[in-house]
Amino acid sequence: MSFTIKEGIAWVGKIDWELKKFHGEEYSTHRGSSYNAYLVRDEKTVLIDTVWSKFAHEFVENLQKEIPLEKIDYIIANHAESDHSGALPILMRRIPDTPIYCTANGVNFLKGLYHQDWNFKIVKTGDKLSLGSKELIFIEAQMLHWPDNMMSYLTGDHILFSNDAFGQHIATELMYNDLVDQGELFQEAIKYYANILTPFSKLVVKKIQEVLALKLPVDMICPSHGVIWRDNPLQIANKYLEWAADYAENQISIIYDTMWDGTRRMAEAIARGITETDSTVAVKLFNIARSDRNDVITEVFKSKAILVGSPTINKGILSAVAGILEEIRGLGFKNKKAAAFGCYGWSGEGVKMISEKLKEGGFDVVSEGLREKWNPNAESIENAVNFGKAFAALL
Repeated sequence: MSFTIKEGIAWVGKIDWELKKFHGEEYSTHRGSSYNAYLVRDEKTVLIDTVWSKFAHEFVENLQKEIPLEKIDYIIANHAESDHSGALPILMRRIPDTPIYCTANGVNFLKGLYHQDWNFKIVKTGDKLSLGSKELIFIEAQMLHWPDNMMSYLTGDHILFSNDAFGQHIATELMYNDLVDQGELFQEAIKYYANILTPFSKLVVKKIQEVLALKLPVDMICPSHGVIWRDNPLQIANKYLEWAADYAENQISIIYDTMWDGTRRMAEAIARGITETDSTVAVKLFNIARSDRNDVITEVFKSKAILVGSPTINKGILSAVAGILEEIRGLGFKNKKAAAFGCYGWSGEGVKMISEKLKEGGFDVVSEGLREKWNPNAESIENAVNFGKAFAALL
Protein backbone atom coordinates (compact mmCIF):
# COMPACT_ATOMS: atom_id res chain seq x y z
CA MET A 1 0.00 0.00 0.00
CA SER A 2 1.13 3.54 -0.80
CA PHE A 3 -0.72 6.78 -1.33
CA THR A 4 0.02 10.31 -2.46
CA ILE A 5 0.13 12.99 0.22
CA LYS A 6 0.93 15.86 -2.13
CA GLU A 7 2.25 15.93 -5.67
CA GLY A 8 5.62 14.25 -5.60
CA ILE A 9 5.24 13.01 -2.00
CA ALA A 10 4.05 9.50 -1.13
CA TRP A 11 3.46 7.51 2.04
CA VAL A 12 5.26 4.18 1.61
CA GLY A 13 5.04 2.71 5.12
CA LYS A 14 3.25 -0.23 6.70
CA ILE A 15 -0.01 -0.44 8.67
CA ASP A 16 0.25 -3.02 11.45
CA TRP A 17 -3.28 -4.12 12.31
CA GLU A 18 -2.12 -6.97 14.54
CA LEU A 19 0.18 -5.06 16.90
CA LYS A 20 -1.04 -5.23 20.51
CA LYS A 21 2.24 -4.75 22.39
CA PHE A 22 5.15 -2.47 21.52
CA HIS A 23 8.67 -1.93 22.88
CA GLY A 24 8.71 -5.62 23.72
CA GLU A 25 5.80 -5.94 26.14
CA GLU A 26 6.16 -2.45 27.61
CA TYR A 27 3.50 -0.51 25.71
CA SER A 28 -0.03 -1.59 24.84
CA THR A 29 -1.33 -0.79 21.37
CA HIS A 30 -5.01 -1.72 21.46
CA ARG A 31 -5.65 -0.08 18.09
CA GLY A 32 -2.55 -1.34 16.30
CA SER A 33 -0.11 1.10 14.74
CA SER A 34 1.65 2.16 11.57
CA TYR A 35 5.26 2.65 10.58
CA ASN A 36 5.25 5.70 8.37
CA ALA A 37 7.91 6.13 5.71
CA TYR A 38 7.79 8.84 3.06
CA LEU A 39 9.16 9.19 -0.46
CA VAL A 40 9.79 12.71 -1.77
CA ARG A 41 10.47 13.20 -5.49
CA ASP A 42 12.00 16.39 -6.87
CA GLU A 43 15.11 16.69 -9.02
CA LYS A 44 16.50 14.38 -6.36
CA THR A 45 14.54 11.62 -4.62
CA VAL A 46 14.71 11.06 -0.88
CA LEU A 47 13.35 8.30 1.34
CA ILE A 48 12.45 9.44 4.87
CA ASP A 49 12.68 6.56 7.37
CA THR A 50 11.75 2.91 6.82
CA VAL A 51 9.74 0.37 8.83
CA TRP A 52 10.15 -2.23 11.57
CA SER A 53 12.48 -5.10 10.61
CA LYS A 54 9.57 -7.55 10.83
CA PHE A 55 8.21 -5.98 7.63
CA ALA A 56 11.55 -5.17 5.96
CA HIS A 57 11.26 -7.57 2.99
CA GLU A 58 7.68 -6.50 2.31
CA PHE A 59 8.70 -2.84 2.56
CA VAL A 60 11.56 -3.14 0.06
CA GLU A 61 9.40 -5.14 -2.38
CA ASN A 62 6.66 -2.51 -2.26
CA LEU A 63 9.16 0.36 -2.45
CA GLN A 64 10.69 -0.94 -5.68
CA LYS A 65 7.19 -1.06 -7.19
CA GLU A 66 6.94 2.64 -6.37
CA ILE A 67 10.41 3.57 -7.68
CA PRO A 68 13.51 1.76 -8.95
CA LEU A 69 15.67 1.55 -5.83
CA GLU A 70 18.72 2.95 -7.61
CA LYS A 71 16.72 6.14 -8.25
CA ILE A 72 16.71 6.91 -4.51
CA ASP A 73 19.38 9.58 -4.07
CA TYR A 74 19.25 10.06 -0.29
CA ILE A 75 17.90 8.35 2.80
CA ILE A 76 16.91 10.29 5.92
CA ALA A 77 17.07 8.43 9.24
CA ASN A 78 15.21 10.73 11.61
CA HIS A 79 15.55 8.12 14.36
CA ALA A 80 17.58 4.91 14.71
CA GLU A 81 15.11 2.86 16.74
CA SER A 82 14.30 -0.41 15.04
CA ASP A 83 10.68 0.39 14.23
CA HIS A 84 11.98 3.21 11.99
CA SER A 85 15.26 1.82 10.69
CA GLY A 86 14.53 -1.90 10.59
CA ALA A 87 14.46 -2.19 6.79
CA LEU A 88 17.80 -0.45 6.29
CA PRO A 89 19.99 -3.61 6.27
CA ILE A 90 17.99 -5.18 3.42
CA LEU A 91 17.59 -1.90 1.55
CA MET A 92 21.28 -0.99 1.83
CA ARG A 93 22.31 -4.35 0.40
CA ARG A 94 20.51 -3.22 -2.76
CA ILE A 95 21.76 0.38 -2.80
CA PRO A 96 24.90 0.25 -0.62
CA ASP A 97 26.39 3.64 -1.49
CA THR A 98 23.27 5.73 -0.94
CA PRO A 99 24.03 8.40 1.68
CA ILE A 100 22.12 8.22 4.97
CA TYR A 101 21.52 11.58 6.66
CA CYS A 102 21.16 11.49 10.44
CA THR A 103 22.51 13.03 13.64
CA ALA A 104 25.87 12.10 15.14
CA ASN A 105 24.07 10.00 17.74
CA GLY A 106 22.10 8.44 14.91
CA VAL A 107 25.33 7.20 13.34
CA ASN A 108 26.47 5.66 16.63
CA PHE A 109 23.11 4.00 17.25
CA LEU A 110 22.70 2.65 13.70
CA LYS A 111 26.21 1.20 13.84
CA GLY A 112 25.41 -0.31 17.22
CA LEU A 113 22.19 -1.88 15.96
CA TYR A 114 23.33 -3.15 12.56
CA HIS A 115 27.18 -3.19 12.68
CA GLN A 116 27.44 -1.62 9.25
CA ASP A 117 29.56 1.35 8.18
CA TRP A 118 27.17 2.81 5.64
CA ASN A 119 27.67 6.13 3.85
CA PHE A 120 26.61 8.29 6.78
CA LYS A 121 26.22 12.06 6.52
CA ILE A 122 25.98 13.79 9.90
CA VAL A 123 23.61 16.76 10.12
CA LYS A 124 22.67 19.20 12.85
CA THR A 125 19.94 21.80 13.35
CA GLY A 126 19.79 24.26 10.47
CA ASP A 127 21.63 22.08 7.95
CA LYS A 128 19.91 21.85 4.57
CA LEU A 129 19.76 19.29 1.80
CA SER A 130 18.75 20.52 -1.65
CA LEU A 131 16.39 18.32 -3.61
CA GLY A 132 16.17 20.72 -6.56
CA SER A 133 13.26 23.10 -6.25
CA LYS A 134 12.85 22.25 -2.55
CA GLU A 135 15.06 21.76 0.47
CA LEU A 136 15.00 19.61 3.55
CA ILE A 137 15.90 21.51 6.72
CA PHE A 138 17.04 19.36 9.63
CA ILE A 139 16.04 20.05 13.24
CA GLU A 140 17.64 18.01 16.02
CA ALA A 141 15.13 16.83 18.63
CA GLN A 142 17.41 15.23 21.18
CA MET A 143 15.60 13.16 23.84
CA LEU A 144 12.25 13.34 22.06
CA HIS A 145 12.47 10.55 22.88
CA TRP A 146 16.00 9.20 22.14
CA PRO A 147 19.28 11.14 21.98
CA ASP A 148 19.44 10.73 18.19
CA ASN A 149 15.99 12.02 17.21
CA MET A 150 15.58 14.73 14.62
CA MET A 151 12.85 16.21 12.44
CA SER A 152 13.03 17.15 8.76
CA TYR A 153 11.14 20.10 7.25
CA LEU A 154 10.35 20.20 3.53
CA THR A 155 10.23 23.67 2.03
CA GLY A 156 7.75 24.45 -0.72
CA ASP A 157 5.24 21.89 0.53
CA HIS A 158 5.65 23.09 4.14
CA ILE A 159 5.68 19.60 5.65
CA LEU A 160 7.27 18.70 8.98
CA PHE A 161 8.38 15.06 9.11
CA SER A 162 8.35 14.87 12.91
CA ASN A 163 9.26 11.23 13.51
CA ASP A 164 8.03 10.07 16.96
CA ALA A 165 6.83 13.51 18.04
CA PHE A 166 3.09 14.08 17.48
CA GLY A 167 2.47 10.41 16.67
CA GLN A 168 -0.04 7.91 17.99
CA HIS A 169 -0.43 4.15 17.80
CA ILE A 170 -3.43 3.75 15.51
CA ALA A 171 -3.92 1.39 12.58
CA THR A 172 -6.27 2.93 10.03
CA GLU A 173 -6.65 3.34 6.30
CA LEU A 174 -8.06 6.82 6.97
CA MET A 175 -4.57 8.22 7.35
CA TYR A 176 -5.47 11.85 8.11
CA ASN A 177 -6.42 13.47 11.39
CA ASP A 178 -9.69 14.92 10.07
CA LEU A 179 -10.96 11.51 8.92
CA VAL A 180 -10.56 9.41 12.06
CA ASP A 181 -12.58 9.31 15.28
CA GLN A 182 -11.40 12.36 17.25
CA GLY A 183 -11.91 10.74 20.64
CA GLU A 184 -9.76 7.76 19.67
CA LEU A 185 -7.15 10.00 18.07
CA PHE A 186 -6.59 12.21 21.08
CA GLN A 187 -6.84 9.31 23.53
CA GLU A 188 -3.98 7.59 21.72
CA ALA A 189 -2.05 10.87 21.41
CA ILE A 190 -2.24 11.65 25.14
CA LYS A 191 -1.44 8.03 25.99
CA TYR A 192 1.69 8.26 23.84
CA TYR A 193 2.72 11.50 25.51
CA ALA A 194 1.98 10.31 29.06
CA ASN A 195 3.85 7.02 28.77
CA ILE A 196 6.80 8.04 26.61
CA LEU A 197 7.41 11.79 26.53
CA THR A 198 6.48 12.94 30.05
CA PRO A 199 10.07 12.71 31.40
CA PHE A 200 11.18 15.08 28.64
CA SER A 201 8.45 17.71 29.01
CA LYS A 202 10.87 20.60 29.50
CA LEU A 203 12.66 19.60 26.31
CA VAL A 204 9.31 19.27 24.51
CA VAL A 205 8.43 22.87 25.33
CA LYS A 206 11.89 24.12 24.37
CA LYS A 207 11.90 22.28 21.04
CA ILE A 208 8.37 23.30 20.03
CA GLN A 209 9.12 26.93 20.87
CA GLU A 210 12.35 26.66 18.88
CA VAL A 211 10.51 25.30 15.83
CA LEU A 212 7.74 27.90 16.09
CA ALA A 213 10.36 30.66 16.37
CA LEU A 214 11.66 29.68 12.92
CA LYS A 215 8.31 30.91 11.57
CA LEU A 216 8.21 28.12 9.03
CA PRO A 217 4.72 27.63 7.60
CA VAL A 218 3.38 24.18 8.46
CA ASP A 219 0.70 22.79 6.19
CA MET A 220 1.14 19.21 7.35
CA ILE A 221 2.83 17.24 10.13
CA CYS A 222 3.83 13.72 9.12
CA PRO A 223 4.81 11.61 12.15
CA SER A 224 6.24 8.10 12.10
CA HIS A 225 3.26 6.44 13.79
CA GLY A 226 -0.44 6.96 13.22
CA VAL A 227 -2.23 9.61 11.21
CA ILE A 228 -0.94 12.63 9.31
CA TRP A 229 -1.99 16.02 10.70
CA ARG A 230 -3.32 18.03 7.75
CA ASP A 231 -6.33 19.79 9.31
CA ASN A 232 -4.98 22.54 11.59
CA PRO A 233 -1.74 20.58 12.02
CA LEU A 234 -0.34 22.78 14.77
CA GLN A 235 -3.20 21.79 17.06
CA ILE A 236 -1.17 18.78 18.18
CA ALA A 237 1.86 20.99 18.90
CA ASN A 238 -0.38 23.17 21.07
CA LYS A 239 -1.65 20.06 22.83
CA TYR A 240 1.93 19.03 23.54
CA LEU A 241 2.59 22.44 25.10
CA GLU A 242 -0.52 21.96 27.26
CA TRP A 243 0.45 18.43 28.29
CA ALA A 244 4.02 19.48 29.03
CA ALA A 245 2.88 22.13 31.52
CA ASP A 246 2.32 19.75 34.48
CA TYR A 247 -1.00 18.72 33.00
CA ALA A 248 -3.93 17.75 35.22
CA GLU A 249 -7.68 17.49 34.86
CA ASN A 250 -10.25 17.55 37.65
CA GLN A 251 -9.71 13.85 38.26
CA ILE A 252 -8.54 11.55 41.05
CA SER A 253 -7.39 8.03 40.24
CA ILE A 254 -7.42 5.23 42.83
CA ILE A 255 -5.02 2.39 42.02
CA TYR A 256 -4.96 -0.78 44.08
CA ASP A 257 -4.48 -4.49 44.23
CA THR A 258 -6.24 -6.69 46.73
CA MET A 259 -5.80 -10.17 48.19
CA TRP A 260 -9.13 -11.00 49.88
CA ASP A 261 -11.12 -7.91 48.81
CA GLY A 262 -10.38 -5.83 51.91
CA THR A 263 -8.25 -3.27 50.07
CA ARG A 264 -10.81 -3.20 47.26
CA ARG A 265 -13.57 -2.37 49.72
CA MET A 266 -11.39 0.39 51.18
CA ALA A 267 -10.80 1.81 47.67
CA GLU A 268 -14.52 1.92 46.94
CA ALA A 269 -15.27 3.55 50.31
CA ILE A 270 -12.55 6.16 49.75
CA ALA A 271 -14.05 6.92 46.35
CA ARG A 272 -17.45 7.40 47.97
CA GLY A 273 -15.97 9.82 50.48
CA ILE A 274 -14.35 11.87 47.71
CA THR A 275 -17.51 12.19 45.65
CA GLU A 276 -19.59 13.05 48.74
CA THR A 277 -17.20 15.94 49.34
CA ASP A 278 -16.77 17.06 45.73
CA SER A 279 -19.38 15.90 43.23
CA THR A 280 -17.58 17.64 40.35
CA VAL A 281 -14.40 15.56 40.49
CA ALA A 282 -14.05 12.48 38.29
CA VAL A 283 -13.00 9.49 40.41
CA LYS A 284 -11.67 6.41 38.61
CA LEU A 285 -10.75 3.10 40.25
CA PHE A 286 -8.27 0.60 38.80
CA ASN A 287 -7.36 -2.85 40.08
CA ILE A 288 -3.88 -2.68 38.63
CA ALA A 289 -3.52 -6.48 38.54
CA ARG A 290 -6.44 -6.58 36.10
CA SER A 291 -5.88 -3.32 34.21
CA ASP A 292 -3.65 -2.31 31.34
CA ARG A 293 -0.81 -0.42 33.01
CA ASN A 294 -0.25 2.01 30.12
CA ASP A 295 -3.92 2.98 30.23
CA VAL A 296 -3.63 3.46 33.99
CA ILE A 297 -0.51 5.60 33.62
CA THR A 298 -2.44 7.76 31.15
CA GLU A 299 -5.13 8.27 33.78
CA VAL A 300 -2.48 9.12 36.39
CA PHE A 301 -1.11 11.71 33.94
CA LYS A 302 -4.59 13.22 33.65
CA SER A 303 -5.18 13.23 37.43
CA LYS A 304 -4.50 16.02 39.89
CA ALA A 305 -4.11 13.41 42.63
CA ILE A 306 -3.91 9.65 43.10
CA LEU A 307 -4.42 7.16 45.90
CA VAL A 308 -2.54 3.87 45.87
CA GLY A 309 -3.50 0.83 47.93
CA SER A 310 -2.16 -2.64 48.68
CA PRO A 311 -2.37 -5.14 51.49
CA THR A 312 0.90 -5.93 53.24
CA ILE A 313 2.45 -9.24 52.20
CA ASN A 314 5.81 -10.58 53.42
CA LYS A 315 6.63 -7.15 54.84
CA GLY A 316 6.01 -5.66 51.41
CA ILE A 317 3.30 -4.87 48.88
CA LEU A 318 1.71 -6.82 46.05
CA SER A 319 3.88 -7.02 42.93
CA ALA A 320 1.40 -5.33 40.58
CA VAL A 321 1.34 -2.24 42.79
CA ALA A 322 5.11 -2.26 43.18
CA GLY A 323 5.48 -2.49 39.41
CA ILE A 324 3.21 0.42 38.56
CA LEU A 325 4.86 2.57 41.23
CA GLU A 326 8.26 1.90 39.66
CA GLU A 327 7.00 2.86 36.21
CA ILE A 328 5.39 6.01 37.59
CA ARG A 329 8.62 6.92 39.39
CA GLY A 330 10.52 6.83 36.12
CA LEU A 331 8.08 9.16 34.38
CA GLY A 332 8.63 12.01 36.85
CA PHE A 333 5.12 13.42 37.08
CA LYS A 334 4.93 16.91 38.62
CA ASN A 335 2.50 18.81 40.86
CA LYS A 336 0.32 15.85 41.79
CA LYS A 337 -0.85 14.94 45.30
CA ALA A 338 -1.08 11.42 46.64
CA ALA A 339 -1.77 9.17 49.62
CA ALA A 340 -1.62 5.45 50.43
CA PHE A 341 -3.99 2.94 51.98
CA GLY A 342 -4.32 -0.79 52.58
CA CYS A 343 -5.22 -3.71 54.79
CA TYR A 344 -2.81 -5.79 56.84
CA GLY A 345 -2.82 -8.76 59.17
CA TRP A 346 0.16 -8.72 61.50
CA SER A 347 2.93 -6.35 60.34
CA GLY A 348 1.41 -3.58 58.18
CA GLU A 349 4.43 -1.98 56.47
CA GLY A 350 2.66 -1.68 53.11
CA VAL A 351 1.16 1.78 53.49
CA LYS A 352 4.45 3.31 54.60
CA MET A 353 6.27 1.64 51.70
CA ILE A 354 3.76 2.98 49.18
CA SER A 355 4.07 6.48 50.63
CA GLU A 356 7.85 6.36 50.28
CA LYS A 357 7.63 5.18 46.69
CA LEU A 358 5.16 7.95 45.88
CA LYS A 359 7.58 10.51 47.33
CA GLU A 360 10.38 9.02 45.21
CA GLY A 361 8.11 9.51 42.21
CA GLY A 362 7.77 13.23 42.90
CA PHE A 363 4.27 13.18 44.39
CA ASP A 364 3.22 15.46 47.24
CA VAL A 365 2.13 12.88 49.82
CA VAL A 366 -0.47 14.74 51.86
CA SER A 367 -1.14 12.27 54.67
CA GLU A 368 0.38 9.31 56.50
CA GLY A 369 -2.15 7.09 54.78
CA LEU A 370 -4.83 4.75 56.06
CA ARG A 371 -4.28 1.23 57.43
CA GLU A 372 -7.06 -1.12 58.44
CA LYS A 373 -6.44 -4.49 60.09
CA TRP A 374 -7.78 -7.68 58.60
CA ASN A 375 -11.07 -7.56 56.72
CA PRO A 376 -12.57 -4.07 57.18
CA ASN A 377 -15.68 -3.95 59.37
CA ALA A 378 -18.33 -1.23 59.31
CA GLU A 379 -16.17 1.11 61.39
CA SER A 380 -13.18 0.57 59.09
CA ILE A 381 -15.31 1.30 56.03
CA GLU A 382 -16.53 4.51 57.66
CA ASN A 383 -12.89 5.41 58.35
CA ALA A 384 -12.16 4.94 54.65
CA VAL A 385 -15.09 7.15 53.67
CA ASN A 386 -13.83 9.85 56.01
CA PHE A 387 -10.30 9.40 54.65
CA GLY A 388 -11.66 10.07 51.17
CA LYS A 389 -13.49 13.15 52.41
CA ALA A 390 -10.36 14.51 54.07
CA PHE A 391 -8.27 13.79 50.98
CA ALA A 392 -10.74 15.65 48.75
CA ALA A 393 -10.78 18.58 51.17
CA LEU A 394 -6.97 18.85 50.99
CA LEU A 395 -7.22 19.37 47.23
